[in-house]
Amino acid sequence: MTTFTAMTDAVGGSVGLSALVGCIPLLTFFVMLLAFKTSAHVAGLTALGAALLVAIFGFNMPAQLAALSATQGAVYGLFPIVWIVVMALWFYQVTVLSGRFEDLRTIFDTIGGGDLRIQAMLIAFCFGGLLEALAGFGAPVAITATMILALGLKPLKTATVVLIANTAPVAFGAIAIPITTAGVLTGLDPAHIGAVVGHQAPFFAFVVPFFLLMIVDGVRGLKQAWPAALAVGGAFAIAQWWCATHFSYELTDVVASLAGLAAAVILMRFWKPKGAEEVRADLGIDRPQSVDALTPVRAWMAVLPYILVVVVFGVAKLWTWGVNVPKSLAATDIKIPWPGLHGHLLNSAGEPISGSVYNFQWLSSPGTLLLISGLLVAIIYSVFNHHGRFKLTVGNALAEIGRSAWKMRFSALTIASVLSLAYVMNFSGQTISIGTFVAGLGAAFAFFSPVLGWVGTAVTGSDTSANALFANLQKTAALESGLDPYLMTAANTSGGVVGKMISPQSLAIAATAVSMQGQESKIFRSVIPWSIGLLLALCCLVFLQSNVLAWMLPAA
Repeated sequence: MTTFTAMTDAVGGSVGLSALVGCIPLLTFFVMLLAFKTSAHVAGLTALGAALLVAIFGFNMPAQLAALSATQGAVYGLFPIVWIVVMALWFYQVTVLSGRFEDLRTIFDTIGGGDLRIQAMLIAFCFGGLLEALAGFGAPVAITATMILALGLKPLKTATVVLIANTAPVAFGAIAIPITTAGVLTGLDPAHIGAVVGHQAPFFAFVVPFFLLMIVDGVRGLKQAWPAALAVGGAFAIAQWWCATHFSYELTDVVASLAGLAAAVILMRFWKPKGAEEVRADLGIDRPQSVDALTPVRAWMAVLPYILVVVVFGVAKLWTWGVNVPKSLAATDIKIPWPGLHGHLLNSAGEPISGSVYNFQWLSSPGTLLLISGLLVAIIYSVFNHHGRFKLTVGNALAEIGRSAWKMRFSALTIASVLSLAYVMNFSGQTISIGTFVAGLGAAFAFFSPVLGWVGTAVTGSDTSANALFANLQKTAALESGLDPYLMTAANTSGGVVGKMISPQSLAIAATAVSMQGQESKIFRSVIPWSIGLLLALCCLVFLQSNVLAWMLPAA
């Protein structure tokens, strides 16, 4: 029986040389994207080919085991990751098909009290957070940019606002799939990774609304509307911390976005900003036309999907009264030792590694929970149809699953190829070699750790892909350096948060949404200072959390 044990010095007996050769697939991926400007799925497939060659000829991994490693990665990429992403997009599409999405827009107009600055903040930050939680992968930028542009804000400012607003929620996007991916690839508890991220991301969540006011209206905006930024940012940050630490890391963005919106509703009942008409006059925007008053029932039905998804996930993750629902759902998971691979990959002690067991979470997957939530929404919407004003049938909702899957076909191929790449690199020892070499930085690695996530997301446009590429490297480097592997893995995720705004994918989506095609460089110059500034702040935070602020982190 052919077996294989990954070695950190497989190439020439040198860890440094092994790490250098192990970087070839990653360099291939980035060169294909940046130099040859290929699409992400082409870059992913090319890099996968490079990883297989390096595994076989550089790290002496049997070709059959290398190929089987790639298949396990591809299957994991398709389920649960692509399943979650497709279901998240479908869930959002159900609200659009129902016709109630316009009511949700009206709610934001009403809450903002006609003040463009607050409306832009609520749409880009709170509603964008909801979209990131459920759809992700560019949807928040595209949709919120269109909505804010319709308010009258200039294109470049609109693009800048939505890209910076899409910072805080990215780590927990698409039902926190970046964190779930990091957990699976590293073998670390994703809930605890999420809790650590929940002690980093809220700092950005708190300050971003202030940045948005400054971008929209400069210092005047800060002076006149700072209470709104304080209420929204504060509520979002606290809810993000609480949900990631004590409730459900998958639902963090949903809960935080609803909390920020609720804070704005309460504040606007007792306080009105000054200067709203001044801002409109300066921008040459006409006074908004009156909209049909929303009835309480229509308003409730507009926000129902997002409340319902919290309830469904809350029951699935926390309900233990009478029936232990989390335990019952977990009992349905099917663990599949990967054929031809399990038992053939051994650790240094000669024991089979656990990573070659595939966990098929057909019922407990967040994607399945989203399917259940979406079906409930479709049923409720079809029953309470308000005399035909809103039209959605369960059949049409189900048909939308196929349409959503088709829209995501190239993203699905990218995800599958990147996860295949990650599995080959992890199982062959390439990632471990790189991590062991980088660990030579010692304690200083904690400062530079977020940079890997920043680069990975900036290039791939996905925090999930960045974690697939670097999460295991972060864990290995942390263990070799005597650092907390949860902190370093979380740092990779949080680094991706501030890198998302400068990714070519995000820039292209924003440019298209605001009709600035071909002017992505203008948008890039507008957001790059914010991205670098936030990255430096994160590097300092992570470094301090690794020593003097270690008390800040949640207990394992």
